[in-house]
Amino acid sequence: MSDEKLSYADIKEYESLFTIAPPIILSAMIKRNTNLVTKFKSTIIKYLKNLNQTQKKKLRLILTADIRQLQKLMYIAYKKTGKKQYYLLANPKNSAFVEMNLNELKKLVNL
Repeated sequence: MSDEKLSYADIKEYESLFTIAPPIILSAMIKRNTNLVTKFKSTIIKYLKNLNQTQKKKLRLILTADIRQLQKLMYIAYKKTGKKQYYLLANPKNSAFVEMNLNELKKLVNL
């Protein structure tokens, strides 16, 4: 990982990726350990195509972050926004789900 430090602002910038599924659907997908990225692949690809180089660099920072660090930032995002998706993703019990989906997203970004 680079010397850059991941922050809440980085998470907030990519909110649409983290909140792409409504909370009830996200909860069900977490329970089934379903690959969320493949379900929303076309939407995610459209989103990724519109990113500039700086945004892609920040996204890479998120995708290569330590899962625990990322989940702590997700909890901060939940506290600041009230979005239940962040709460669900921040739960340490859901770290395998988060990691699986980040790995799938890495494939789309070509990391």
